[in-house]
Amino acid sequence: MYQLAAIVGLVVVFAAFAAFGAELYEKAPQVDTRWFSFENPAGAKGQGGQANQGAKGAAFEPMAAGETKVLCDVEGSGTIRRIWLTLRPRDPEILRALRLDMYWDHVEKPAVSVPLGDFFCWILGRPTAFENALFSNPEARSFVCVIPMPFRTGAKVTLTNESDTDLSHLFYDVDATLGDAHDENVLYFHAHWRRERWTKLTEDFAILPKVEGEGRFLGCNVGVIVNKENKGWWGEGEVKMYVDGDTEFPTIVGTGTEDYIGTAWGQGTYAHQYQGCLVADGDKGHYTFYRYHVPDPVYFHDDVRVTIQQIGGTQKKQVIEMIQQGIPVKPVSINNGGFTKLLEIADDPNLEDPALPDGWTNYYRRDDYSAVAYFYLDKPASNLPPLAPVRERTAALE
Repeated sequence: MYQLAAIVGLVVVFAAFAAFGAELYEKAPQVDTRWFSFENPAGAKGQGGQANQGAKGAAFEPMAAGETKVLCDVEGSGTIRRIWLTLRPRDPEILRALRLDMYWDHVEKPAVSVPLGDFFCWILGRPTAFENALFSNPEARSFVCVIPMPFRTGAKVTLTNESDTDLSHLFYDVDATLGDAHDENVLYFHAHWRRERWTKLTEDFAILPKVEGEGRFLGCNVGVIVNKENKGWWGEGEVKMYVDGDTEFPTIVGTGTEDYIGTAWGQGTYAHQYQGCLVADGDKGHYTFYRYHVPDPVYFHDDVRVTIQQIGGTQKKQVIEMIQQGIPVKPVSINNGGFTKLLEIADDPNLEDPALPDGWTNYYRRDDYSAVAYFYLDKPASNLPPLAPVRERTAALE
């Protein structure tokens, strides 16, 4: 059964990405394959593996603090098909301090500018062996991405070490096809990372701030460091997608955090093709999860914004105790077989009102959220701000 499920999953992935390349059995006479690595940095024909007389002389290089490595720099049209790399050391601060940038069609602003670890699902720098439709980490020691990334006139991929630590080893290859003919409907790949060390009470965390243009929201990796002042479950917040002019209310809305990634009634670890939770560490309060909209595309034509509410839940008695202790929370509803909608009763509801029922109480709270959002856009650069400074990225990682 497992083998059958794996085959079905691969068929779905191939079908979803068929627009970016020929079928497995078709010729592609105008397309060439190139791998970029330290053994052939330019991906030049007949020029690979020359170091040490061809006997594995340039498999890796060290990387000094502050150094930038160009992983791929190519002219013309094509598609990056796969990126693999590994490095030493791989601690959480290093993985947040390494900045991965991707530029399309010679545009100065990168379409991708993200911490290396979070991009490859090492969210919060927590390694785990997994495989999904877009990323994999076979034995918790490497980084693999198979998202198709088309370009028309050129592509450049760089890695910058913004830490204070020298890397002893960096291995990589960027695998691409060159000469692909991309019509006007082909979009550019983008990724954006952001973090709020502590979210603002009653304000949703923006997984993806407002992006202007036409495209497709591909999905996200999310990391949560739970605020341990709070009692109870942190993940009651709903994901909301504001598309094509939505302002106060969204067109697309979910029903809860674990619901968004396909599970229910809490969140343990699993890795499925399009949804998963790779870390569920209740002792440390670390949770990392992903959702990729491959079988359920999210298209936008003018703009898109994606958020997740900062809402948790526990019994009413515990919420009252937090309020009495001065912990910043705000109750929003009570579930006692149906919803008592507290904010429709009062803007600042009093849970000690004897007229209110007992039950599971949802409440606004504050936690540490970070996210990488992936999307395709009809232009090689977006309106989003640059990546946050390294100190903001690495603060308070355990």
